[in-house]
Amino acid sequence: MTGYFIHPTSIIDDGAMIGDGCRIWHFSHIMGDTVLGASCNIGQNVMIASGARLGNNVKVQNNVSVYSGVTCEDDVFLGPSCVFTNIKNPRSAVSRRGKYERTIVREGATIGANATVGCGIEIGKYAFICAGAVVTKSVPAYARMMGVPARQTGWMSRCGRKLVFDEKGEAVCDESGLKYVLKEGTVYEVEQ
Repeated sequence: MTGYFIHPTSIIDDGAMIGDGCRIWHFSHIMGDTVLGASCNIGQNVMIASGARLGNNVKVQNNVSVYSGVTCEDDVFLGPSCVFTNIKNPRSAVSRRGKYERTIVREGATIGANATVGCGIEIGKYAFICAGAVVTKSVPAYARMMGVPARQTGWMSRCGRKLVFDEKGEAVCDESGLKYVLKEGTVYEVEQ
C-alpha cells in the first residue's frame, strides 16, 4: 500500500486495503478486511468496520461509523455524524454477529449530516438524503428524501440541484445543463 496519507493518530488494522490518494484524518479506525477505493477522504473520528466497502472518491465526514454490511459505490458523500445500522432488532444479550444485513449506497448519492440509514436497503444513485432524515426503506435514484421517517419530497440532479419537471416530464439541471426525464415514477438522465 503506497500513495496515501494516514494521520499518526489513526489506526489501520492488518488486512485493510487502502486505495491510492486516500487521506485518513485524526483518530479514525479502519479495521481489517475493509476496502477503500482510490482518492477517498476519511474525516476525523471515523470507524470503518471489517467487511465494509467504499468505492473511489468517497467522502466520509467527521464522526461517521460505517458498519459491516455497508457498501458505498463511487463518489458517495457521507455527511458529518450520519449513522448506519446493520441489524434491525439488536439486543445486547442476543448475538447476531454474522447476520448483518446489507446496505448499498449507489454511485453519487449523498447522506446528509445526522441522517440515519436503516439496514437492508438500497439508496439509489445520486439520491439525496437531507440532514437529519431517518431512512427506513429503499430510495429511488435521484430522489430527495427528508423528514422522520424520510419521505420523498422531489428529485435532485447528479450535481445536487433540485429538478423541476414540466408537463412533458422533462427537467434540465440549472448548474450542469444535463437533461432528465421522469417516466412512471423513475428519473432517467438523457444522453446528449
